[in-house]
Amino acid sequence: MTMATLDGLEDTGRTDPEQINPTLDTHVFLLGRPPLTRFLDFVEDLAVNGREADVKVLTEEWHAARALIRHIAKEELGWVDKPPIGPLPSRMIPLRDQLFKDPVFQHASFNKVGTVEVGMVELDRLVVYQKHIDLAHVQRLKQKLGPSPSEEEIFKLCLPFEHPQPLMRWMKPTSHTYVFISPSNDIRYLESTMLTSKNLMDYPPPGAICGVVGVVVGFGSNFFNVIHAEDRLVVHNGSHRAFTLRDLGITHAPCIIRHVTNREELRAVTSSDLRRNPDLYLKHPRPSILKDYFDARLRKLIDVPRRLYQITVKFDVESIDIPAM
Repeated sequence: MTMATLDGLEDTGRTDPEQINPTLDTHVFLLGRPPLTRFLDFVEDLAVNGREADVKVLTEEWHAARALIRHIAKEELGWVDKPPIGPLPSRMIPLRDQLFKDPVFQHASFNKVGTVEVGMVELDRLVVYQKHIDLAHVQRLKQKLGPSPSEEEIFKLCLPFEHPQPLMRWMKPTSHTYVFISPSNDIRYLESTMLTSKNLMDYPPPGAICGVVGVVVGFGSNFFNVIHAEDRLVVHNGSHRAFTLRDLGITHAPCIIRHVTNREELRAVTSSDLRRNPDLYLKHPRPSILKDYFDARLRKLIDVPRRLYQITVKFDVESIDIPAM
């Protein structure tokens, strides 16, 4: 089943940079996985000329992939179950030790529920719930890595402890509003916290400080991590990096493995589709897995206008007098 993108490009099963329009972001979208409406909505709402797409043709492609999945499920029954978790190569051990000292890693919630280890996983056998991959982002990662990355470069891509920051700019459109804009969809509100003068450096105060309210905006920890539940490994964060390594011909990668022993622990560690539909990924005889992104029969390439992502922070200040208690 050869599939075409909405602009007529043939899907050859490769992700060569010359196939990617620099003014657009081409996405790989997995077909044949419910719900169908998510695929149709993605095309209609985000794709170039998506509202002009033939819904009947799109639906037929989705059902053809679904029928193929049922056939593959019989051939690969049990293949995703009990995937091996290997030890880190000796040259990665010092890097792991540096990771453990990283304040971002220490602040993360990995050790709050379940048990955690850092090991090597086979990329093809990882269950995925992310329906689409942005090939423009993949190309940026590949350019950073080069064609033959070293073990150290692979480790730092998967488990960064230096935390390179994506592009970001901010503005203050009003006295009580701050806007942060980035091409990375990972930009997010992180937390709010109380600070004191001890937390501030090089800040000339307009008066005697008694407290500072800090609203923290930034990016996630970006650790490639999987959840080990019911004998399967499910990607929780890092799908693009796993895709990038697989596209470079790398079959195994270092990652954080979080082991959970029951559904209550599972619900505590994820807020994703895995939490809402766990059986689809943990009980289905052939769930979506990483290698499906590379199967032209199970995917569709869709051109999407490049987007920026914005976080807006607003606050109100009210000053009143109240009766003394």
